[in-house]
Amino acid sequence: MKSELEKKFVNDLEKNQNIVHKICRIYTHDQHAHNDLFQEITIQLWKAYPKFRGDAKFSTWMYRVGLNTAITLYRKKKRRPQTTDIEAIAFRIRSEDYDDTEEQQLRLIYEAIKQLNDIEKALVFLYLEDKNYAEISETLGISEVNARVKMNRIKTKLRTILNP
Repeated sequence: MKSELEKKFVNDLEKNQNIVHKICRIYTHDQHAHNDLFQEITIQLWKAYPKFRGDAKFSTWMYRVGLNTAITLYRKKKRRPQTTDIEAIAFRIRSEDYDDTEEQQLRLIYEAIKQLNDIEKALVFLYLEDKNYAEISETLGISEVNARVKMNRIKTKLRTILNP
């Protein structure tokens, strides 16, 4: 029988799981890594859930725990040798009438974002989630002015990456 806390956690997680998936998409390169990171973030959310006081919105707290987990794991992975998922290089047949221009543009943007450092990725992620600078600064633990300055610098950096 599930405890009341467990039921509430599962309900909150189900309502907001898209946040975790978006974090995973930014910090991983293949489905296997995405699934692993999703599981790790869920575990960390569950471990921290009893300490969630409700001072901030659940989604804001979830962003913070999820991003911190992803950044921590990403830094640990940097120390390991890089491998390639065979599915990422597998041959795919495309339909001739399918226009994948938008998909290719999104892929380029995600690849550009992956070249940013951990904090920059987190900032871009929250910005793309339509979070205002007050929410971004609260989630990342930086001042609102600092968030604005960093975002302007990141936009310039992304333009440089996308248009060398």
